[in-house]
Amino acid sequence: MHATPFDTNNLLDNLNTVLVVIDNSLRIVYANHAGQALFATGTKQLYGQPLADFFVPNTINKARLRAAFRRGEDFTENEIKLYFRDNRVVLADLTVTNLSTEEGPRLLFEVKKIDQQKRISRENQQHAQHYAARELIRGLAHEIKNPLGGIRGAAQLLEKALESDEQKEFTQLIIEQADRLRNLVDRLLGPNSLPRLEWCNLHRPLEKVRSLMKADTTQAIAITRDYDPSIPEVRVDPDMLQQAVLNIVRNAVQALRDSKTPNPHIRLVTRIERQLTIHGHRHPLAAQIKIIDNGPGIPPEIRDTLFYPLVTSKDTGSGLGLSIAQTLVNHHDGKIEVDSRPGHTEFILSLPIDRKESH
Repeated sequence: MHATPFDTNNLLDNLNTVLVVIDNSLRIVYANHAGQALFATGTKQLYGQPLADFFVPNTINKARLRAAFRRGEDFTENEIKLYFRDNRVVLADLTVTNLSTEEGPRLLFEVKKIDQQKRISRENQQHAQHYAARELIRGLAHEIKNPLGGIRGAAQLLEKALESDEQKEFTQLIIEQADRLRNLVDRLLGPNSLPRLEWCNLHRPLEKVRSLMKADTTQAIAITRDYDPSIPEVRVDPDMLQQAVLNIVRNAVQALRDSKTPNPHIRLVTRIERQLTIHGHRHPLAAQIKIIDNGPGIPPEIRDTLFYPLVTSKDTGSGLGLSIAQTLVNHHDGKIEVDSRPGHTEFILSLPIDRKESH
């Protein structure tokens, strides 16, 4: 019998990659040290426990894991979010491999956590793509407006030359549709004016949004608040900030209505975040506004293009609300992030907090 040159368990425990093994009842049977650190617990609390028990509902797709056992298929998922029951969220690349052992079939999970730098790089890339898309749309919108004005003017001249009211109905239709197109183009161009910044309590525009939504008697959706009173005054344009939040809240209301979500609920949350990087700049202090709903979640096919103009999953609507919200927040050197899964969609608006004495 030859001596093993190294201890296999010791080797696995020294890997930075998380290794977790589950049996065909989806219970954890092994975790290396990195795996124990990921779950923030030891082997006594891990071994024999169902994998899904450590995550919030719907994070673990049990049907897919059972299918992987049944068919012997391996799979990989990139940049997935793992939502733990202790409120941690981990962004990671995941590889699942079938193992054949003496004890029976097993699934090996290899989890590689995505570091902060990669997340910031991806965020900057998305910001650049959004900017490029907006510039393309703006150029196109200006090209449309010029001939549209000509069409409307020609219809008005033609109307004056016509005597029959019946024929004038057609010129009126041309004018109405030209105006409708012009309004859409104006909305595509988005808010162009610079923000009129003033020092204000962040919760003032949020309360206006709550009042507006409560006045809408057509919806029976609870809108609650969870504010951090310690947030200092921020230098913003209150009207722009109100409009950005209102656009997101209206989208949430629409999603809750369309999905007929039982006990529909929207929460407005404010918090302080320290040392936050926004578009490549690090800010010692930032205010965060979170708009959270318990609706069906954002369809996977539009998540990457959610803030682009004209992107929507609704049968009605222009798909401009989130794009405009993004532009309004960008005017404040802020950013919008989204975190969505069935039963929980969270939009996070981050705004840098300047020192008051610096102005």
